[in-house]
Amino acid sequence: MTRLPLATRATDLVGSIIDSSTSLLAGQRHDIVRFAMGSPAPEAIPADTLRDIAATELGRPDAYDYAATEGDPRLRDALLGVLADTPDAPTPDRLLITAGGMQGLDLAFKLFVDPGDLVVVESPTYTNGSATALSYQAELLEVPVDDEGMQVDTLEDLVARAGRTPKAIYAIPTFQNPSGASMSVERRHRLLELTRQWGSVLIDDDPYGLLRFEGADVPSLHALAGGDPLVFSVRTFSKIIGPGLRVGWVDADPSLQQLLINAKQAMDTCTNLPLQRLVAGFLEGGHLQPHLVAQRSAYRERKRAMQDALTEHFAGTAHWTDPHGGFFLWVTFDHDVDTEALFEVALAEGVAFIPGNAFSPSKRFPDALRLCFASSTPERIREGVARLRRAVDSMGKR
Repeated sequence: MTRLPLATRATDLVGSIIDSSTSLLAGQRHDIVRFAMGSPAPEAIPADTLRDIAATELGRPDAYDYAATEGDPRLRDALLGVLADTPDAPTPDRLLITAGGMQGLDLAFKLFVDPGDLVVVESPTYTNGSATALSYQAELLEVPVDDEGMQVDTLEDLVARAGRTPKAIYAIPTFQNPSGASMSVERRHRLLELTRQWGSVLIDDDPYGLLRFEGADVPSLHALAGGDPLVFSVRTFSKIIGPGLRVGWVDADPSLQQLLINAKQAMDTCTNLPLQRLVAGFLEGGHLQPHLVAQRSAYRERKRAMQDALTEHFAGTAHWTDPHGGFFLWVTFDHDVDTEALFEVALAEGVAFIPGNAFSPSKRFPDALRLCFASSTPERIREGVARLRRAVDSMGKR
């Protein structure tokens, strides 16, 4: 058989267990409570509003043309408008519209990471983020996360031991995926100090910052950085409007704008114009803020329902995080439970989750799992956690 002449980087394309779960679940024929994917519930998608906007916006022939690579002017203007009074407000020369947050991460790693470069990631971290770094042949340095986010003091020690400074630091500072933790203000300041000291690029991935439903606001890394060129901020509409739109944006130093355009033109020429117009109409119509208010209320109720159900079924056998926003709870068992083995048992029982090892390149979390509370009603959440308990009990009998 002819051997294909693959590039050396092909072996570093590890894919995503999270995304693969979508295909796996699509093939199931029995009822499953879906705690796996980090997506809004169907009822949280403003489908009626989007349909009405589409009737106008997508009836125009020019909606199906190519768009400017940096983004359709209408969407850019609408986004600049809704963010104008927020700490995360971009300026036109810093803004690039992307095909979702993932393209923003890909652009960041493409621009800054060479093969063999050291890249810091949180541990646990978002699988697709670490996979993107690996696709550019980075060497990953995992830094533990606790209730205050990345342990920045530990980061200093780990970098000292590594004997070289990181080229990039990848962080999800607010309602982190998968833990739900938010980095404290003190740690954010220290992380920015280290970024400047090392000359590293800080990739600030914040898909959930607008979804705070409890607690006091914390300034974003973008806001604290005050325009520092070393901070590259990635944002998306996937969690706040709908993931299938595949529309996001990056806020980066103006000196990078042409490079970003060049890189994006080599990827996809432009972000899908019909969906850019759809999002622009949503923002221009003043729909975003009331939609966010409704989402925050629903997610607070769902988080509490999941915590109550976990207390009922797993008190004394597991512990979990208490996020003030976002989508996720991180559950760690107090005794040996192999969550990768548990996955198949739980799926047969009718509940899906993502095993903890998916969130660590070195598989540091065999006894943990991520649950998404955003995508299910409180009633379904209670049923799903009860099914999870039955699956764990079934594992114990094997």
